[in-house]
Amino acid sequence: MLFIVGFIVVVACVIGGFVLAGGHVEVLWQPLEFLIIFGAGIGAFLISNPVTVAKGTVKSMGMLVKGAKYKKDHYVELLTLLYSLFKLAKSKGDLALESHVENPTESTLFANFPKFQGDHHAVEFTCDYLRMLTLGTSNAFEVEALMDAELDVHHAEDSAIAGAMATLGDSLPALGIVAAVLGIIHTMGSITEPPEILGQLIGAALVGTFSGILFSYGFVSPMAQFMGATFESDSKYLMCIRTGILAHMQGYAPQVSVEFSRKVLGSDVRPTFVELEEAINEIGNVE
Repeated sequence: MLFIVGFIVVVACVIGGFVLAGGHVEVLWQPLEFLIIFGAGIGAFLISNPVTVAKGTVKSMGMLVKGAKYKKDHYVELLTLLYSLFKLAKSKGDLALESHVENPTESTLFANFPKFQGDHHAVEFTCDYLRMLTLGTSNAFEVEALMDAELDVHHAEDSAIAGAMATLGDSLPALGIVAAVLGIIHTMGSITEPPEILGQLIGAALVGTFSGILFSYGFVSPMAQFMGATFESDSKYLMCIRTGILAHMQGYAPQVSVEFSRKVLGSDVRPTFVELEEAINEIGNVE
């Protein structure tokens, strides 16, 4: 929502200020200048990034409107799930988790938590490490190091997408100058034309510089920053799982383990102790 509001504010203030100063909006419509700037920008983007980053960037565009993937209710559900898993493991042993982690799509326990069960990456991350517990892994420090290494890879992949967008934003002012220079070259080739024609050609060339700067600092660079912040926010979901599993491995009671997980969350999505306790009481005993 804020993205849309910000977009409208930028356009309204820039175009509105230009019109109030006596400018003519139609002068700003220069499709060939836009073709040069954005065509070159997209081409440079494709040259400088692997296919995975290019595809990831396209897929990530939806977050500009939707915002962070995980809301408070996602975390309440996740913490309740972790409590159920840890309680089952404490009462019946880690081997009791085996049937759930080996086939999570058919797990009667996971079925009670549809948001989590529908998140393939989170399910895979959780089940991989719980499976290690069922196989006898007991060294929490070794598992922590492995988790951190995996999360670093995940963070690097997200950072590559945000970084690619930031680089595109940084390149647009220079590409705007390229479009402007080409426009001036075209103008110099028409130097014998009357002043009104030359004025239009020069104005069109300057729109290139204007567009490159506006789209860089008004849109693309802020979009890259928003993506980075959203990726960072969403990474707390896996961090929450990591913290809970490590606390469980160190022998803490289920309620304490999920409290460890709750504490790593940001204030905007962190449920209170009472809210979590109520959610746990509502779900009851699930296996």
